Amino acid sequence: MLSTVTTKGQVTIPVDIRSQFHIRPNDRVDFIVDGDRIVLMPVRSLKDLRGVVKSAGAGDPASERATAKAAVASRVEDEMA
Repeated sequence: MLSTVTTKGQVTIPVDIRSQFHIRPNDRVDFIVDGDRIVLMPVRSLKDLRGVVKSAGAGDPASERATAKAAVASRVEDEMA
């Protein structure tokens, strides 16, 4: 799909691409230089991913959060060793 660069350096992302990648107004995108290509990637935050993975059971969110923090702390500790 073609798009034109404006005098201000702006480009419109075609609606089909915005829909496919769930890019909405005020979302952030990243431009990555890959050799002689420019790759545009949507930037997702952890907040955007909230609720994507279903819980395995009716667990307590506080205990799940504590378990996740402990796992991350353990992994960081291993990487520092």
